[in-house]
Amino acid sequence: MKRRNLLLCCLLAAGCRETAPNNEAKAAAEKPAAVEAPPAVKIPLNRTTVNKEPVAEHKEKTENPLNDWYFSVKVYETPKTFDYVMKCKYEELEGDDTLHLPDMGTEPKPVIKKGDEKYSCIVGFMDNNNQFREYKKVYIKNDQLKVTSLKHYSVATYSK
Repeated sequence: MKRRNLLLCCLLAAGCRETAPNNEAKAAAEKPAAVEAPPAVKIPLNRTTVNKEPVAEHKEKTENPLNDWYFSVKVYETPKTFDYVMKCKYEELEGDDTLHLPDMGTEPKPVIKKGDEKYSCIVGFMDNNNQFREYKKVYIKNDQLKVTSLKHYSVATYSK
């Protein structure tokens, strides 16, 4: 009787060992593979010419019946390729903020999209896959102009 219990335990243990590698193989197959990207093109850190016009803009009229006032956000280039200045305005309130976009090996493309709330917008950029990446939110709260960072971005390169 003891021999049969011992044999049964050995078979049970051997059976468990055979399934473990299969589970590890399934787990390895479910992990996303590292994405191989083409080598990044070197973008100059300084612009040769700076555009004086906004490269992105959002503007909507406020509900003030007496004045022709707006909520607006404009993004302007600076001499540094990946740095921009955001000029924000709500009625007669004005403010500036900086926007530093990551170097992803392509020319940066700032974009502004309308936000969910009234008098709000999301400032971001288009990535290498032409997908919008949100970065900062500009909005009005209690008649105050606010800017909040939504996400932070960085780029890393690895050599083999």
